[in-house]
Amino acid sequence: MYFDELDLNDNVLDALYDMHFDTCTPVQEKCIPEILKGNDVLGVAQTGTGKTAAYLLPILSKLDDGGYPEDAINCIIMSPTRELAQQIDQAMQGFSYYLQGVSSVAVYGGNDGNRYDQELKSLRMGADVVIATPGRLITHISLGNVDLSKVSFFILDEADRMLDMGFSEDIMTIAKKLPQSCQTIMFSATMPTKIEELAKSLLKNPVEIKLAVSKPAEKIKQEAYVCYEAQKMSIIKDIFKAGDLKRVIIFCGSKTKVKQLSASLQQQKINCGEMHSDLSQQERDDIMFKFKSGQIDVLVATDIVARGIDIDDITLVINFDVPHDTEDYVHRIGRTARADRDGRAITLVTEMDIYWFQQIEKFLEKVVEKMPLPAECGEGPEYVKMDKPKKPSKNNGNGKTSAKSRRQKDRDQTAHKRKPNKQNNRQEKAPRQQGEQQGEQVANKPNNRNGRNGKQQNAEKQQNANKQQNANKQQPRNNRQQNTEGKQEGENRQGGKRNNRNNRNRQDNRKNGEQRNNNQRSNAPENVRPGSNGRGRGVAQKKANEKSNSRKPTPIVNPQKKENVVKKFIKRIFGFKK
Repeated sequence: MYFDELDLNDNVLDALYDMHFDTCTPVQEKCIPEILKGNDVLGVAQTGTGKTAAYLLPILSKLDDGGYPEDAINCIIMSPTRELAQQIDQAMQGFSYYLQGVSSVAVYGGNDGNRYDQELKSLRMGADVVIATPGRLITHISLGNVDLSKVSFFILDEADRMLDMGFSEDIMTIAKKLPQSCQTIMFSATMPTKIEELAKSLLKNPVEIKLAVSKPAEKIKQEAYVCYEAQKMSIIKDIFKAGDLKRVIIFCGSKTKVKQLSASLQQQKINCGEMHSDLSQQERDDIMFKFKSGQIDVLVATDIVARGIDIDDITLVINFDVPHDTEDYVHRIGRTARADRDGRAITLVTEMDIYWFQQIEKFLEKVVEKMPLPAECGEGPEYVKMDKPKKPSKNNGNGKTSAKSRRQKDRDQTAHKRKPNKQNNRQEKAPRQQGEQQGEQVANKPNNRNGRNGKQQNAEKQQNANKQQNANKQQPRNNRQQNTEGKQEGENRQGGKRNNRNNRNRQDNRKNGEQRNNNQRSNAPENVRPGSNGRGRGVAQKKANEKSNSRKPTPIVNPQKKENVVKKFIKRIFGFKK
């Protein structure tokens, strides 16, 4: 059937004509008329059959015909991933090229503040079509940025995937805020029990459209290598030697394996990129653009690109790890052989994955061809019927605990020991320094002039307490070494009067419990000028001081002059005249 045979808006048909879309796919042929009639629709079709256009075209046609409120959100499209939301938004831009007054906005997480401001502005102004991931839309709803009271269309794309990702509660929360008259459309690649339950709770007398069971396209040539884990890289190298490297996707079961495999391929001079959830949204966009534009030949990815991503001309899909869900396998290999093109899918099956791959073959109702291993790989495991592997227990079934449980146990046992150690380190820091200072004092005082009496010991204890309270102050240097020659030098430099003043100050400081090490000047070593802290003062400075002392004699105070000054001061106090 041709699109112009359907009751679509002329502006929509013009856009399809410019995009060279003439004929409908089976899912579009059956879904578009029912959506135009206003019926709720439950569509089940395999990936790559044109489900996006099946709901976008009739909705855009109805919005362009008019009759819907302006400056309000009229359609909500839910997407499980950011990448699928972006792809729907891009298709939206193409289909609505000739439409006037129909606006749209993609709402998803992982963006910067500027992107969020754009989303907020579009939502408050009332974009006609909002394409959103569940988590991001829930955030805007909780902040009061979204008014869903006038929504006329509610669409769930890749509904099975959203349920697998744990969005069922978010979907129900959003659905409760929609008006009862809202037309609901749900699309899924499979029809498990949970999808049927969700459809019963959301859809009103839906029209069910099922196109075959979700199986891979017949044009996909499926192959498998039964190998050990260590042989996988050699098989990948052999595949790339034999064929064209352009437009290849390699799916891994974890982002860690994606990073490792990507690094190994880059070492082999293979132009590849990686795609996983650890990348920022900008990095993911850049990688997808480079892959679609042909700048990257091989894309190593997790299942993040397995669903709903429309990438043309994928010639080869490699399952580096066997998915444990049959649906994931279908979606992975469904990236190739799109739009009636030929494709190839290769799966690497280890001995631990044999059971899961046999379940896939059971679903496909056929045996996937097993390819011989390259000569340099040697022999692989035997492909025999396997029972479902048991879930690994904490003791691994052999009395030994797993590495994960051992690490957790070690953390639990040592957690209570670490905190006190840290506290003790903090507490011992200052005393350790004090002990070193005290040790230096003991080492530098072999002889005490007059011995230690009780008063001096008490003064020393008080001094240590003051040091601990004033830890940030510069600790005094206690050079208590008795050097007769150094003492004589200090007396010659300073004079008898100055030494007497220092002795008085030293006695006062001892009485106050704050000894400030005033005997530096009298007890300094030979090559240290008293009062200089002993830094950078050598023999040259000593000689210079000796010269200055010889030139400048000690000043002599006139006793009579001093007495006259005292008399004048007393007379001034008592008001005596001269």
